[in-house]
Amino acid sequence: MLRVKDPEKSLAFYQNVLGMDLIHKSDFDDFSLFFLAYPHQKDVPLWQRQGVLELTWNHGTEKDPDFQYHNGNTEPQGFGHIAITVDDIEAACARFEKLGVRFKKRLTDGKMKSIAFIFDPDNYWIEVVSSKVQA
Repeated sequence: MLRVKDPEKSLAFYQNVLGMDLIHKSDFDDFSLFFLAYPHQKDVPLWQRQGVLELTWNHGTEKDPDFQYHNGNTEPQGFGHIAITVDDIEAACARFEKLGVRFKKRLTDGKMKSIAFIFDPDNYWIEVVSSKVQA
């Protein structure tokens, strides 16, 4: 589960940038839950799907310009990141660039040339890796 400040921005990112579908939403008095997944398992019930991402929005956080969640990668470190696989990592990263997605690490940065890291709207890190097995 990732806590998000602004559900409109986060849902737009996970749906339009990462290609996930919103498969369920639950609203409560003080918070809402959004469940997202990739569309390849449309005929599978929610709780039996692989790789479901839950976003939690505490109502009102989007109205505070100074509000932010700790992403786990600044001190004190804790939670690190989630990862997604893509068929063509170069094409995916080029698309992210075109969409204005912020990168933590591009394919050309550092020693590991086969992975990238992008930021979501709440500065959570998302590792992008190829679905093709590398020898």
